Amino acid sequence: MNVVAFLIAMGLFLFGMWLMGTAPHLAGVEAIVFFAGIVSIALAMAIPMNLLSRRGGA
Repeated sequence: MNVVAFLIAMGLFLFGMWLMGTAPHLAGVEAIVFFAGIVSIALAMAIPMNLLSRRGGA
């Protein structure tokens, strides 16, 4: 289960980085896409801090 949670968190993190990187190139929706990237990265950080710490760690 730890591997699955790690893969989901890593996928969210990379997707958030991609969103934040492509936001300046999208006319009209820059702020929305950038904010979505921030939310995605925040969720990626929340998974290991909350879900995995409750199960006993690494």
